[in-house]
Amino acid sequence: MPNSSTERITKTPGVCGGKACIAGHRIRVMDIVIWHEHMGMSADEIVTAYPTITLSDVHTALAYYFDNIEDVREEMRRERELADEFMAKYPSALEAKLRKMRGEDAA
Repeated sequence: MPNSSTERITKTPGVCGGKACIAGHRIRVMDIVIWHEHMGMSADEIVTAYPTITLSDVHTALAYYFDNIEDVREEMRRERELADEFMAKYPSALEAKLRKMRGEDAA
């Protein structure tokens, strides 16, 4: 019997960086995990916010996550590192402007 999560979760080079996504969508498993586990959104709230996916898609993504927890967490860690590197290399112009307006030293 085929595993439902392997049929409904895809990893395609060139689509979302080759990360695990809901089949036919550009919504990554890690996005579902962040919304559900880190932001506290229920599966119903996720579907309401992203109506192109189904409740079953959300549960399949979460099942995939729990079946591949170390891989998904590693992808999330790498994403965070890339974001941190980007922010260090390209500081926020808005933040600098707000500091200047408040008379704070730009650090």
